[in-house]
Amino acid sequence: MHVLKVVAEGLTTSFRYPHFMQQVHPSFPMPPPATLYGHLCSALGEWFDPAGVKVAYQFTYQGKARDLEHIVLAEPAGGKLGETRLPKVLEGNINPFEREIFFQPRLTLYINRPEWAAMFRSPRYAVVLGRSQDLFTYTSVEVIELERSERAYFGYTLLPYEMALQARRGMTVLMPRFLDYHRNRYPTFRRYFVVQEPVVLPPEDGPHFADTRYGSFWVDPTAPLYQEAPLGLMFLSFVGEED
Repeated sequence: MHVLKVVAEGLTTSFRYPHFMQQVHPSFPMPPPATLYGHLCSALGEWFDPAGVKVAYQFTYQGKARDLEHIVLAEPAGGKLGETRLPKVLEGNINPFEREIFFQPRLTLYINRPEWAAMFRSPRYAVVLGRSQDLFTYTSVEVIELERSERAYFGYTLLPYEMALQARRGMTVLMPRFLDYHRNRYPTFRRYFVVQEPVVLPPEDGPHFADTRYGSFWVDPTAPLYQEAPLGLMFLSFVGEED
C-alpha cells in the first residue's frame, strides 16, 4: 500500500471544543478529522470529494499552557444597524477568556492519495493547523510503502471508537468528523478513541476479551520501533461508515 507521508511542524496550535463559547476554550488533545479535511483542502486549493479519502496520523507537542485572550463584541455607538445613517464609531464589550494552547506541535499525516505529493510540496494556501494564526510548515513530504504486521504499537493518535477494547489505555472523545460546506457548514460528529501513550497490540499481558480480534495492521517501516514493534496506522474516513 503506497501512501503520502507528510510531516508538518509549527509553534502553537489549538483545537477548540465547538460548544464552549465564553470564559474558557479548552482544546481537543489532537486535531479532529474535520480539521484535517480543511487542512488538506488548503494544500490542494479546493474542496474535494471526501468519499474514499482516508488519513492516519500522529500528533505530538512539547508543552501545553493556557493563554489569556479577549473578544470584542462591537456595536455602533449611538445608533442601530437598521438606521439609515450609521455612526462611524463602534463601541463594544471586552470578554476575556482562557485558551488552551499546544507549543511546538508536530503532525505526521498519512494519506491514501500518493498522487497529491506535488500539491503538498507547493501548497496553494498558507499552511495552518487549528486557528488561522497557527502557521505550520511542511518539513517532509514523501511517498512510502506500508507493510502488514501482526504486531504494532499505536501512540499519540486517534483510533476508531470500536478499538477501545483493544487499546484499553486512552479516552473516548466526540469530535467533529466533517463539515459539509454545501449545506452551510453542517457538522457531523463521531466518537473516537484517543491514545497518547504508546500501546502495543496485541498486548502481551493483562486481560483479553474473548471476542476481541487483533491484526494484521498497516505499519510504517520507516518509523522508529517501540518495544521492537513497528508503528501501526489506523486510517479514518470523513464520510461513510468504514474506517
